[in-house]
Parts: sequence; C-alpha cells; structure tokens
Amino acid sequence: MIPLSYLLRFIEEDAPFGDLTSEAVVPEGTKARAVIIAKQEGVIAGVEEAKVLFEHFGVEAEVKKLDGEEVKRGDVIIELKGDARVILLVERTALNVMGRMSGIATEVKKLVERVKAVNPKVRVAGTRKTLLKPIDKRAIIIGGGEPHRFSLSDAILIKDNHLALVPLEEAIRRAKAFSVYKVVEVEVESLEGALRAARAGADVVMLDNMTPEEIAETIEALKHEGLRERVKIEVSGGITPKNIEEYAELDVDVISLGYLTHSVRNFDVSLEMIGKV
Repeated sequence: MIPLSYLLRFIEEDAPFGDLTSEAVVPEGTKARAVIIAKQEGVIAGVEEAKVLFEHFGVEAEVKKLDGEEVKRGDVIIELKGDARVILLVERTALNVMGRMSGIATEVKKLVERVKAVNPKVRVAGTRKTLLKPIDKRAIIIGGGEPHRFSLSDAILIKDNHLALVPLEEAIRRAKAFSVYKVVEVEVESLEGALRAARAGADVVMLDNMTPEEIAETIEALKHEGLRERVKIEVSGGITPKNIEEYAELDVDVISLGYLTHSVRNFDVSLEMIGKV
C-alpha cells in the first residue's frame, strides 16, 4: 500500500489552511454517513488508500469492494461514518486517488487480457512517464501489469543518451562490473544494436520504436546467432491499444507503453452524503 505520509501531501495541498466552505457551512460536531460509489464499470483500485486516509482523520471506513475487483455502475465501494467536516475534507483527495488508480487498473486489465489471448507468455508493463509513481505503479500492479522501474535507483537501463557518451560494449561492461545483483537492460533502435547488446552480455534488450516487421527480423537474427535464449526481449515506443496485438504476436517477453500512465482517463467515482447520524 502507498505510505500514508505520501497521501497526506495531497490533503495538505488541497486544504493548506482547512476546508473553508465546510467550516463555514456545516455545524461543528455534525456526524454523517456517506458512501463512495462507482459511476461506471471497470476495475476498482485505490480503495486501501482511501480507507487509510479517512481512518487517519477518525472516520469509520467499511470497504465493500476490494482493490482489483470488477465493479458495475452504482456499486458501493466504501461506506463512511464520522465527522461530516472531515468526510468533506478528505473527499476530493480520496476520489482523485481512486479515480486515477482505477482508470489505470481498468485499462491495464483490458490490455493484459488482449495480449494474453494472443500470446500468453507476454507481459504488459508501464514506464516511468509519470510524476505520480507510487499511485500509478500500484495501479498497474492491481490491473495485472508489470510496474517496470520504479525509479532511477531501481534498475540499470542503458538508453540512447548514455550511449551518446559511452560506447555500447563499454557501457554494458561497466554496468556488469558495477553490480552482480542488477539486471542490465539496453535500449536499441536497430537490428545491429540488438546483436551488439546481446553479444556484449545484456540481460534484457529493449527494441525501441521499431516496427513489428523490424522486430521480427531482429529476433530471427538473434536466434540465428544463438542469442535469443540468453536475453529477454522488451518492445516499446509507438505502442498503443490500437496496435498492441501486432506486437503480442511476436516472440517477445515484455511490451511496455507509456500510454498506461500518460493517456489513461480517470475512472468515475463519487461520494454521496446519505445524511446526518
């Protein structure tokens, strides 16, 4: 689960000096009941985060739908009971977190199911194209995908800007010498680059911005040299829900796409006050 300290930053941002409207309008000490409901079908996520937030501020939160469950429009996700002002204070932050996480989890599950139907061994992964990494990475996992690197400290991924400074073979040699515990992945954009990376000992070769035809040709070249079984193949760049199945048909291990975090729409959830207690 995402740390409470991270989530509280959003509350502080949303109400740096309290909730002015609720404090002005709602009498102090008012107790109320409320529910968070789904306004569409999909995979719900962020439930634990919302529960922890409400409970931190003293509101009872009874979970009706768990993270990763399929929900329908109108389903009650969480029942709330407590100080009305506090419920209103936390409302938007909780809904924002749940909406974003559920939107990502819903889309990830759809794409994972489509990819698995074509090629069961292929995994779907996100990327680092997000500023809300704890939220987005957890949502990807809930949806059944691979989070990929969480941060620059998490794994070794040699990209084009590294290779503009250090030759590919030297970069791999240095990475291997740096740590025996870290997988070394190298991003390449051509058949020749993939062969060089595999020959130099890369553990994962990312074929970036290559067409399905170019990828198929590259994989055949790796097989011809006896290198395919020694490396994992990740494909990335230009992959969308419209063409993802073309890539899934290939002999690849992972399909990663930034779309999962930079273009997915929020899931529609809402909080409704039931009345005073």
